[in-house]
Amino acid sequence: MPRMTVNDRPVEFDLDADMPLLYALREAANLTGTKSCGGGDCVGACMVLVDGTALRSCRITLAEAEGRFITTIEGLSRDRSHPVQQAMVAEQAIQCGYCTPGIVIAAAGLLQRNAAPSKEEIEAAITNLCRCGVYPRLVSAIQRAGRVMQRGESISAAPAPGISAQDAAANVPALRPIPAPSEDGS
Repeated sequence: MPRMTVNDRPVEFDLDADMPLLYALREAANLTGTKSCGGGDCVGACMVLVDGTALRSCRITLAEAEGRFITTIEGLSRDRSHPVQQAMVAEQAIQCGYCTPGIVIAAAGLLQRNAAPSKEEIEAAITNLCRCGVYPRLVSAIQRAGRVMQRGESISAAPAPGISAQDAAANVPALRPIPAPSEDGS
């Protein structure tokens, strides 16, 4: 049974060691932020950090992940405070969101190695396919995240999870909480 550390927690999968890590994460560990990308015809939506390096989880088996440290989008930051997540929101580099977890993971891996990457280094490291075409804003977002990681800038773009409907409605006028029915049913 393959053992590894996933999002800082030691785990053991009672699954076939030849199974792609992607399916173990999504189906057995319920870490669905890592998106299924087509099993080898990869667009990078399944990206995870393996010992700090961004890898496509559809192309690594549980046996190959044995003993390694895996970080999924859920483990990067539960409250959306990671600089890459904040910069992606601030720079409006998110569209449909399908590819976003993989891009964020790839960018986080790059920034762990190089907090001030050039445009060329970013383009070489972020090989993810985004059908919505956020590429022009990705470079700005990743460079901004690097400045945040170096403490040269701060961002407060994404709201924390668990925001109440009332608070959300105050920030987004088109969103209104549905009042609870009264005891008399009206």
